[in-house]
Amino acid sequence: MCTESKTNITVLYTGDSKVISYDDECVYDGLTTIKLDDLDGVDSTEEYAVETMRDQYYKLLSRQFDNIVVLSGAGTSIGIGTESKKGQSVSGLWEKVVDKIGADTLKKVADAIKYNEFDIKETNLETFLSKALISEAFEHQDFVLKNINIIESVIREECDLTLPDNSPHEIFLRSITSRKSKYSRVKIFTLNYDLLFEQAASKGGYVVIDGFSFTVPRIFNGVNYDYDVVIRNSQRSLSEENYAPKVFHLYKPHGSLDWGKIDEHVEKIIYPEKPVMIYPSASKYEASYEQPYFEMMSRFQTELRKNNTLLLVIGFSFYDKHIDTMISEAIHSNPSLTLVIVAPDVHENNCFKKYRERALEQKGVSLISEKFEDFAKHYPYSKIYDFTEDMKRYESV
Repeated sequence: MCTESKTNITVLYTGDSKVISYDDECVYDGLTTIKLDDLDGVDSTEEYAVETMRDQYYKLLSRQFDNIVVLSGAGTSIGIGTESKKGQSVSGLWEKVVDKIGADTLKKVADAIKYNEFDIKETNLETFLSKALISEAFEHQDFVLKNINIIESVIREECDLTLPDNSPHEIFLRSITSRKSKYSRVKIFTLNYDLLFEQAASKGGYVVIDGFSFTVPRIFNGVNYDYDVVIRNSQRSLSEENYAPKVFHLYKPHGSLDWGKIDEHVEKIIYPEKPVMIYPSASKYEASYEQPYFEMMSRFQTELRKNNTLLLVIGFSFYDKHIDTMISEAIHSNPSLTLVIVAPDVHENNCFKKYRERALEQKGVSLISEKFEDFAKHYPYSKIYDFTEDMKRYESV
């Protein structure tokens, strides 16, 4: 039997099974060993393992869940966009900052804020910005403040993305919302500032309940999440309500490029001068207790406590401690919660180590080694609940 140290790639961790591919064989469930020589129609053990993984998570996600919650991180935006601009990782954003400000000026900023760990190639944008914000708050240095503003403008500019045709966001929305109307609406919590999910909703003809009023100006109020959209058929003798298809909830706990502060209100605005956003820094946890962020996080915690809930964590690395804590507590307190983590590096990144261990002990925890675009393509889709079919039923009554 092969040992863990010989692992070539781990493609699935779950309480029910574990799929690992090696150079010349694939181990499934820790018991079944498939030799490459015995495989027909595949060129490698990795290909066989990926097919096995997709078959397994298709069965898992085809179950009927009363409540579906999606937590979307940077992994759902990285590499998405047009040829001129694609979503960046944190390290990619740092490279853009270096290009904009210059290595010499950034070194001067590092000296001014006493950031001794500064390395133009290795510096983490979040830690650098955290140090700069703390230093500026105490010492009020105009030079530091000027460059903080430039860094934030670079982040905003790089997050202003255009959704390409046939995007994974559109495919994912179509599949995840194809469910019986008796179940609650899908809730998507995205930590990204970009508008990719909004653009996908617009292209697909979805109604997005995002916490903002349905009147203009669109002002945020958490009570708007309690509303829903129904279709009433005037031909019926009795007034019956049918939940409209293609509706989902969208929450943005770190803010959005199209949120602006007007007086005491947060409004939906096209290209606000200073978007309402929590920038990547150590202050994220503190800022999450302010509105409208607090409303989002409160709702996230509430959703995780509901019976028979599926929590899909896609492209999130668990570096935000307060979110990690909420998920960990939900695993312990809600036995009906099913947690599925999706990221291409779940088998090797240390940030997933705790959840890898839990997956091998708990049935309700699974980790899947997939990119968002591949996962979206293989997520179960129920054609019977397609919008077109629903409308035909409404019109026939």
